[in-house]
Amino acid sequence: MTTRLLRARLLSFLRRPDSVDDRGSYRYEEDGGLLIEDGKIAAAGSYANVAALAPADVETVDHRPFLILPGLIDTHLHFPQMQVVGSYAANLLEWLNTYTFPEECRFVERAHSERIATHFYDEMIRHGTTTAVAYCSVHKASADAYFAEALKRGMCMVGGKVMMDRNAPQGLLDTAQMGYDETRAVIEEWHGKGRNHVAITPRFAITSTPAQMEATATLAREFPDLHIQTHLSENHDEISFTLDLYPEAVDYTDVYARYGLLGRKSLFGHCIHLSDREADAMSETGAVAVHCPTSNLFLGSGLFPLKALARREKGVRMGVATDVGGGTSYSMLKTMDEAYKIQQLLGERLNPFESFYHMTLGNAEALSLAHCIGTLEPGTDADLVVLDASATPAMALKMEVVRSLTEELFLLQTMGDDRAIHETYVAGAPMKSALT
Repeated sequence: MTTRLLRARLLSFLRRPDSVDDRGSYRYEEDGGLLIEDGKIAAAGSYANVAALAPADVETVDHRPFLILPGLIDTHLHFPQMQVVGSYAANLLEWLNTYTFPEECRFVERAHSERIATHFYDEMIRHGTTTAVAYCSVHKASADAYFAEALKRGMCMVGGKVMMDRNAPQGLLDTAQMGYDETRAVIEEWHGKGRNHVAITPRFAITSTPAQMEATATLAREFPDLHIQTHLSENHDEISFTLDLYPEAVDYTDVYARYGLLGRKSLFGHCIHLSDREADAMSETGAVAVHCPTSNLFLGSGLFPLKALARREKGVRMGVATDVGGGTSYSMLKTMDEAYKIQQLLGERLNPFESFYHMTLGNAEALSLAHCIGTLEPGTDADLVVLDASATPAMALKMEVVRSLTEELFLLQTMGDDRAIHETYVAGAPMKSALT
């Protein structure tokens, strides 16, 4: 049995903070201890109390004065788009057709898929992300490479082979039957293997015919416990094109609702321009709107009304995500920095405790996985991130005048990147320091 005792300051969340002063929403230990046994958190609390529970010969790692949180979680990004990041285009549809679709055609090759998978997981670890939800390409080889690398590293990952049978280059098209068959094959080969979770993944309504949406609906009925991921209301031209393709639908959200794809494990990327009716439909079904701030700004798609959606009578469940490669950074810290700025432009405030809640417990709840990730609760998986708020000279200078945890978290969010990730633990094993 592998046992390890970590010492550091500890921060974890119990619920979404109502305000910057909502101390009941989180637990903080100034001198904390985490006892890890066989990849799980065995005990958490004050160092003195936890150390008393540890074996006499336990390996102790002292991370003071750093801050340990649950590993960061990214709820929407594109594994085949690593070499698309930073591509110059006017808007979403131009960006897809000019850069993204040609790049994704390369993932028909297993060797290329495996090479990019190695780099992808290195970046996740480097940036403190221990769980992510990714779109693979239309090719089964890309999903095989994605899940094989997750299994190799022992990571809890969600992903799926994209289904798309129109409005894309020939090299990126399957058929309704092929999309169904290959998705079933990916589920059978990878779901539940290690910590892998397969998601049913129609890219978006524009690239799926009604026949393929019917096949997606069949998969959703056959595998009701799986995640479903797609895109919704990112861009005005996208919305208009979708409604031209599905004239019977009341609105964009109704396209997915007609195929039974709205539910508590349904993840809809972007959701910037939802009508009141659409927001109500999301609330009533428990579907998740995933905010992708760096992508929304980079592609000029719009400003996501995070606070307004949360204030609705029933509220809309939400996640936050990088959306690489429309997103411009793998860092969840940078993601929440941009989320903060978007709320400022909308006349709203996003306090740093809420930001760190979203990156950890909030995203775990959005994925219906808070029973195993996103917390420091005993019995959960020991996926952790160790944060250093003095990681760069500029950050260290600012830290000289930081006087509270609130200010430290805001500094990490505003100036932090992969350099602020001192260590990343996956199932109790240190991973960032092991990168070559």
